This record gives sequence, structure tokens and C-alpha cells, in this order.
Amino acid sequence: MKTIIIGGVAGGMSAATRLRRLDEHAEITVYEQGPHVSFANCGLPYFIGDVIAREESLLLQTPDSLWRRFRLDVRVNSRIVQIDPANKTVVGIDVLTGKEFTDTYDALILSPGASPRQLTIPGGERALSLRDVPDAVRIKDAVSGTGAQTAVILGGGFIGVEVAENLRHRGLGVTLVQQAQTLLPQFDPEMIEPLQATMEENGITLALGRTAVEVTPTEVVLDDGQRLSADIVISAIGVTADADFAAQSGLRMGTAGGIWVDAQHRTSDPHIFAVGDAAQKHSALTGADQMIWLANLANRHGRAVADVIAGVDTPERDSQGTGIIGAFGMVAAITGLSEKGARAAGIDYLVAHAHPGSHAGYYPGSEMLALKVLFHPETGKILGAQATGSDGADKRIDVLATAIYAGLTVDDLMNIELAYAPQFGSAKDAVNLLGYVANNVWHKRTPSVQWHELEARVAAGATVIDVRTESENAEQAIPGSVNIPLDELRARLDEVPSGEVIVHCRVGQRGHTATQLLRQNGKDAHNLDGGCLTWLAGMDSRERAHTALAPH
Repeated sequence: MKTIIIGGVAGGMSAATRLRRLDEHAEITVYEQGPHVSFANCGLPYFIGDVIAREESLLLQTPDSLWRRFRLDVRVNSRIVQIDPANKTVVGIDVLTGKEFTDTYDALILSPGASPRQLTIPGGERALSLRDVPDAVRIKDAVSGTGAQTAVILGGGFIGVEVAENLRHRGLGVTLVQQAQTLLPQFDPEMIEPLQATMEENGITLALGRTAVEVTPTEVVLDDGQRLSADIVISAIGVTADADFAAQSGLRMGTAGGIWVDAQHRTSDPHIFAVGDAAQKHSALTGADQMIWLANLANRHGRAVADVIAGVDTPERDSQGTGIIGAFGMVAAITGLSEKGARAAGIDYLVAHAHPGSHAGYYPGSEMLALKVLFHPETGKILGAQATGSDGADKRIDVLATAIYAGLTVDDLMNIELAYAPQFGSAKDAVNLLGYVANNVWHKRTPSVQWHELEARVAAGATVIDVRTESENAEQAIPGSVNIPLDELRARLDEVPSGEVIVHCRVGQRGHTATQLLRQNGKDAHNLDGGCLTWLAGMDSRERAHTALAPH
């Protein structure tokens, strides 16, 4: 049995090595168009920033090492340009010599990855992009060899944010231009705002809600006429599935833009499989087809395809999309659906926010987290979650991702037993606390109002009552709110007007107590979910998207 794999890195090499472990006698050939078949592509921005100092550290395996350990025939600098499914052959080109070659297969695995989107504006050819190790070397050499002082990055996704941080570490003045109203638009605005604020605090200029219309030899021109000094220009405007040759060979393409595959990652041809960034995924939460550019899925799916080829029954699970990013010590993480994603899919949901500490507050070093969970209003089943903070966001999102995978409800979050010692967590862990908040919302003990709903509710006649202390209110208040501290609320019930009352504190806990108190005294009270901290984050994000840039 001969298997050809097109493309290495995560998906292709996981398939190759798993297949060898399952079948010592299989003939396995890997074709990779670049010079490196196995490299740490997620580490490329950190090589540019000198966090990873040596290029060799990015190279995980070589053709020689893979032959010695796994007897894999790995051929780099070999681009496959055509597939002939009827005759089970592939046609390729040696990118160094231009020589054409043909090979045959019994099974074919496509793992070509994704290519950076092309910047189609005047002067766009000047922009550098980042896909592989040679790209990273090219950018790093441009920074080191030209005496660059300024950089403009086009695109505020994962790559754009990471490259921005690393170029700033190298001492460059960095402007990040993003067409959407926030960075990382898969996050909801109030949850990504702490990362945006941290980037600006560390010298990154954010140009949100703007697009580049021209790249000159020294500048980037924006659609509002602003001209940005740009010794270096990086294009990070997204990627597309590198699947043209598959479409041209007659394979079915999916509605989301990748290669169509079934539950066993088999394409429309029964002898051809596809994994990684080029293959379409299926959402476990919406049922829709989608593209997810994540290395962990590529690894998982590569292993699964090897099982199928070797005859091992391996049921596949749909994808939920879990990701994490950090910059300047601030972390943002997401799993499952955001509010935007749920609305786009027509899925009903409820929301709960919480701002617990990363560990026990009395132990030094505890940092505040921002947590958010979406859940079904009837079943309580968790649909998505987000976490932001400088400590502990990573492990909380992993718990929440596991909860989604297991089909748990928000009530289950209250009862999960998590490791506790004061330097690691709290007796009520942040995940448990998020469950308590969501439980009160789901069971309608504490009706809540979201930050983005407040303005309309006030316009309709609602009164906002701040139950924080007078000093907290004096420091910063929601415009038009009435300050009645929680400890005085019982004695001042006659000051609470009839009609809808929206109470808030800093993070929601005192607001929950006030809501209970008022409702049990006949008031139509609702709690501002996540308190004024969440409201401020959402409003700051909204304002940031409409802030003019300082003269550049």
C-alpha cells in the first residue's frame, strides 16, 4: 500500500508518523513545496522578535531524521500541481530545478495548508507576508538590515497581533491597521478590549475600522487620507485554503472555501483525504461548514486519517474552535460561539460575565480575570466562552472548552471540582464562580441586562442605580446613574423609583445582592451583567473604533 502525502507540518506529518506506527510496511512519501517539512509555524512571530533566537529552534524534524526514525520518504522543494484521480497519479515540479515528475498512489492525503491573502492595492507588492520559515527570515533580515524604525501591519488577526508585539519588542514604532471595529473579531468587543488597551499602553498604535488603499515606498495611505510612515509593511489580512490544484483536479470544494470532506476526512474521491487548513471543518455548535485555522485540529485530523487508511475505526468529532493569544502579558482566549457567532447562526442564548481573581486574593499576585459564558436558554448547555487576563485565563478556557466538548451545562460548572491551593486558585474557583453567576441568570433568580443593552433600556425609561460606595461612584460613574450604596439600600427603598431599575456595582456581585433585595421588595430590578467593569470595556472598545489617529 502506497500513500502520498501532499504537505507536511502539522496535518501531513501527524498523518505520516501515525500511519507508520500502525503499518510498518506501508510505503509513505511526503511532498512539501517549501524547504522545511516540519517546523513550528506558530513560533514564527517570536523568531522575528528574537524571543526565539535561532532559526534551527523552529525546525522540528528534517527529511534525514524522519527517514532514520520512521522510514518516511520526504521530498522538500517539491510542489504538486496536478492530481489525476482516475489513474491515481500526481504531477509535481521541483521548485529548484523546474523539473517535472510523476508519482502514483493507493491513498492520497492532502495537507497543503493555507496561503496568505494577496494585498490587491497599489504598491501592495511591497508588503511582506508570513507563512513559513523563509518568510520569517526575510522579515527579520528586513528589520535588522535596513535600520527600520517604523512598521505598519495590515490585519488585526492572530498573526497581525503577534507580529505587532514582536516588532515592538525590536524597538520599532508599530501601527496596526484593522478593517473591523476590533482586533480579533472572533471575540466579543468587551472581552477583547483589555488586550487592545494593553497593546496601546505598550506603544502599538491601533487604526481600527480603517483599510489601506495604497502602499508607497515610504508610507501606507489609509482610506481616511491618513498617511502612516512605514519602513516595513506586513500584510496579515488573512489566509485562504491552498486548494486550487485540488479544485482543478475535479475534487469537490466546500461551501466555506476549503476542500469538502466527510466525517472520515475523505474527499469526493474515495482514495483521497484532506486535513489541516485546506480542509473544510464542521461546527459542533452550529452544524455549519466553516474554516478553522488551528494546528491542534490539523494534528488531530492527520492522526484520524492515518487510522482510516490503516483500517482503524476512529469516530471523528466536529470542531468547536478553541484559540488563545497573548501580547505584552495580556491573554485573550476563546472557545465555541461568541455572541456575534450565535446571532449569525440564529441560535438563542443567554450570557453571564464574571470578574474573579486568578487565585486567592489574600495570596500575593492574584490578578483579575474577565470571563464570559454563552449558554442555551432552555437547556443551559454551554455554547461558548471567552477569558481575558494576565494570569489564569489559559487554564480556565481549557476547562470551559472541555465542558463544551462534554456537553455540560452552566449548572455543571458550579460543581466541577478543581485543584485549589491559594497560589493556584480559590476555594470558589473562577470557573465555579462563573457557574454561580450563570445559574442565577438561567434560573431567572437575577434577571440581567447586557452592557450593550443599557443605552436602549435607559432611553425606554429605566433608572440606573449604582450600589457601589460614594467614593467609587465619585471616581467613575455611568452617566445618569443614581448612587445608593448597597449597605444603605434597605433604608432608602423609598428613593428607588417605580418602573424598571437596573442596578450595578463594579463586577456584578453586589449588583446581584441588590437585585435580590429590590425584587423581594416589589421592585422591577435587573442586574447589569458583569458590572460597570464590563460596561466600561464594551464602551471603551466602541469608542476606540471611532478615535482619530494622532498625526503620524
